[in-house]
Amino acid sequence: MSEKQQTAKLTVAALATVFLWASAFPAVKYLLDFYSAQSIMLLRFLVASFTLAIAAVIKKARLPQIKDLPLFALGGFLGIFLYMWLFNTGTDMVPSGVSSFLISSAPVYTTLLSVFILKEKVKLFCWIGILVSLCGLVLIALSQMSGFVMNIGVVMLVAASLSTSVYVIIQRQLMKQYTPLEATAYPIFIGTLCMLVFLPGLIKDMPGAPLAASLVTVYLGVFPAAIAYLAWAYALSKAKNTANATMFLYLIPFVATLIAFLWLNETVSPVAFAGGIVIVVGMLISNRYSK
Repeated sequence: MSEKQQTAKLTVAALATVFLWASAFPAVKYLLDFYSAQSIMLLRFLVASFTLAIAAVIKKARLPQIKDLPLFALGGFLGIFLYMWLFNTGTDMVPSGVSSFLISSAPVYTTLLSVFILKEKVKLFCWIGILVSLCGLVLIALSQMSGFVMNIGVVMLVAASLSTSVYVIIQRQLMKQYTPLEATAYPIFIGTLCMLVFLPGLIKDMPGAPLAASLVTVYLGVFPAAIAYLAWAYALSKAKNTANATMFLYLIPFVATLIAFLWLNETVSPVAFAGGIVIVVGMLISNRYSK
């Protein structure tokens, strides 16, 4: 395969990930009228696990080695279970456009973790970019304050960003020995097992939910979960460096905001939108000078 063909495949995989992950923000917001946040995440990842299990059988995926099980377990707990709980619960408290900007600040935290955990060197302008992005987070936080009370949803979404940042580092480590399918499927299986604590709530919610809501949840499981996580792992494993792949993720807030506007008639306050722009600018600066 030529370099041009490989670049084209990476671009398609990354753009597909952007659209699918962006669509998850308004989809979850819509579903929260019918399901609890915990029921959404469990049903979504039961579908995702079933989809990936079929793919694993077809592709004859290898089982994890015993020595790697703790890393798979940590990835499943932090990057799937904890992340989805924080994401779904936080999204119920803020507009989906705002939540997408907050979640998309994850590359900033990934850079910080890479410095302290992986001992990677970061240039001065990268730190400047991180500082700019943090200023954007402050603007969004201020836009979601009522009087002097902070919207706890903002805090939860920032925590979700931190959780998924750790997951990216774990997945990078796993893909040194495992395929993108293997490095994606097993953490999702483990994360889904953790979510079974919410099964009684799902059983209670399902009879009262309309068919349309259940179909949207199935969509979330097959596409933004199974397919998008797999596409992202493929892009991450094949890119020359992580920055080449993460550049595309900066598009997610704008795509999510557009989908939310068209689907839910949801708008974002000027201050929150400005904060999102500042975050993206800061992340672009960080990405450009972290190579």
